[in-house]
Amino acid sequence: MSNEFKLPAISALAGSTPANLSRVVAGRSIASDYKTRLAGTKVVSRLTSPIAKLEAIRNAEQIEAVKFHKAPVFILGHWRSGTTHLHNLMCQDPQFGYVTTYQGVFPNALLSGQWLMKSFMNMAMPKKRATDNVELNVNFPQEEEFALGNMCPHSFYNFWYFPQNMQEYADRYLLFKGIDIADYQEWKIQYDQLVRKAMINTNGERFISKNPPHTSRIKALLELYPNAKFIHIARNPYTVFESTVKFFMATIEPLKFQDISKEEMEENILSIYAKMYDQYEAQKALIPEGNLVEIRFEDLEKDNMGMLEQIYQKLDLGDFEKVSAEFQQYVDAHSGYKKNQYNYAQNTLDKVSSRWSKYFKRWGYEL
Repeated sequence: MSNEFKLPAISALAGSTPANLSRVVAGRSIASDYKTRLAGTKVVSRLTSPIAKLEAIRNAEQIEAVKFHKAPVFILGHWRSGTTHLHNLMCQDPQFGYVTTYQGVFPNALLSGQWLMKSFMNMAMPKKRATDNVELNVNFPQEEEFALGNMCPHSFYNFWYFPQNMQEYADRYLLFKGIDIADYQEWKIQYDQLVRKAMINTNGERFISKNPPHTSRIKALLELYPNAKFIHIARNPYTVFESTVKFFMATIEPLKFQDISKEEMEENILSIYAKMYDQYEAQKALIPEGNLVEIRFEDLEKDNMGMLEQIYQKLDLGDFEKVSAEFQQYVDAHSGYKKNQYNYAQNTLDKVSSRWSKYFKRWGYEL
């Protein structure tokens, strides 16, 4: 998301409160080339701080009053697996509330500051993502992890700023291994606040999430929402690896406060994919019977409407026929979308085949 904001002196942490920003950067090394970026980030954070304080006071009762009458839906899957497409498609159903692109950057100034900050974002954001031509808009559905990182310091996406600590962030905030109990409880409280705000902002009846880091957080999500429903989407691992490397290396450029080589990033992706999916397999048994659907991107791509209908039936999400026209309109409008094409180098084939072989078998892909 944030590689699309063309303001080189500001990172996505600009939407954080000054206190949270201080906690994120505490003890981390800032390369001299990026100190101006951090300084600009701090300026915007301080400027929006009064709005955040006002919102915390004025909207506290409204946020706490949100009721979850319908179980939330969580779309899981590794980055570049088709989660964005499925999320955008399902959000055509008006029952769903979701985090918007605006909330993804300014979660602390969502209910009180949109009139001001949306203008700022509209000036900074292009119409399409440079990496894959996906349409962008401040009101479009967005993943939650940047927003969460601007509400508390316990976000995996801290690695965008400090990539040299990517494995540490993965262990602590993807797997919740080595995290203090107090920090874990803070993560859950802040995430629930984020969801409640999203429901108010989009006037939703049922929350729907698309957030790749959640793939290994099933246990934590069920502690918050015991009857939550889950959709996992898989994609050919060769494509996932190539696309993730390209996406991460491009996205990190306007965000980072320190450097990382492509080779280091590739190793991190290979390692974290395995960690995330080992935990997914270990925790998915916790999901109540009938509350998990597993699909493949290639099958969704071939038959969007058929796969959506299956998802609605299996997860009991309501009358599919009542919203099928909205889905079909979205599918028709995006029928000319051109995906990136990949020609796998032998080195890529060897690395991915060696490190991810069991996941090919798990998802039904050929080595």
